[in-house]
Amino acid sequence: MKIVFLSTFYPFRGGIAQFSAHLYREAEKNHEVEAVTFTRQYPKLLFPGKTQLVSSEDTADKIPAKRWLDSINPFTYISTARKIRNLQPDLIISRYWMSFFAPSFGWILGKQEKKTIRLAILDNVIPHERRFFDDAFNRFFLNRNDGFIVMSEQVQKDLLFYLPKAKHILIPHPIYNHFGEKISKTEALQKLGIYDCINKKVLLFFGIIRDYKGLDILLNTIQFLDESFILIIAGEVYGSFEKYENIIKEKKLEKKVKLYTRYIDDSEVTNFFSAADVCVLPYRSATQSGITNISFHFEIPVISTNVGGLAETILYGRTGLIAEEVNEKALLKQIKNFYDIYNSKEFAQNIQQYNKENSWNNYVNKMLRFAEELS
Repeated sequence: MKIVFLSTFYPFRGGIAQFSAHLYREAEKNHEVEAVTFTRQYPKLLFPGKTQLVSSEDTADKIPAKRWLDSINPFTYISTARKIRNLQPDLIISRYWMSFFAPSFGWILGKQEKKTIRLAILDNVIPHERRFFDDAFNRFFLNRNDGFIVMSEQVQKDLLFYLPKAKHILIPHPIYNHFGEKISKTEALQKLGIYDCINKKVLLFFGIIRDYKGLDILLNTIQFLDESFILIIAGEVYGSFEKYENIIKEKKLEKKVKLYTRYIDDSEVTNFFSAADVCVLPYRSATQSGITNISFHFEIPVISTNVGGLAETILYGRTGLIAEEVNEKALLKQIKNFYDIYNSKEFAQNIQQYNKENSWNNYVNKMLRFAEELS
């Protein structure tokens, strides 16, 4: 097939760009694929991080994407729609992760030839942080697609709220596999500059730090653990870190918490996950999380709260544990259970099997078979 992939790609950074790059590379093995991305993804006023672009040290896959679309310039909606239509694709795949992109993506999809199949991969439909325009924008975008791929039952439910008869398929998020091999815990701690923690029980909180991810819940949980535990916090802060700093000071957690509050380049990811015994996701809300799939790549189990679609990717007692309530008591119970009851080698073996079943090749094959059924 001739495929156009409308998403964020290099030189933009982050999980969406990484996911899109994997799909591009897998699809191009057997199909003609064109990637289309942004000249400007977010206006600076709307972007809470330091930069939207990869650094010179980052090992991001340099997908040869056509930078045609400015998210806030309607004239580029028109020109991008025309340029894509001129490519005469059999299939357009778009990534939809927030309603902000609905006007641009929806316009482009609405101006394509009727013979072109329009397939959207939905990361989120109902966002974690609501805005007044979400409903209208969601309807505008969703109604300009022929079919949808969801990666959790929660997103499936949200899609069917808007379009009860939507043609869709649920395919779990594939396992990220571009970060290299796991290294020893000793080497990882040395590279992170905390070799003195070699005999500690290491918890990892990884990824962008936002309110809905519940880092404050995890910090308040750590106070009830003894000095044999440390928590590594690794990720860029979106917003203010002040409330977390206050918890660390008030609860006297300075010796239990190691902070790496910055964007983590792909080349560094191995160090953080190799240092950890378990990755903790204390989220208040979620659909699914790419962090789970990074963790599984390194055969590191996950402890998560039971929100949204998070628990769907965790086989309780086999690939991780689930805190049934979003609070310190429930999270503490599962952290203690992990170390007191379960065997890390058995977790690793179960995760290996999960990884085989959720490869990028399987994902793309299922996606394209579904696209053919829509034609």
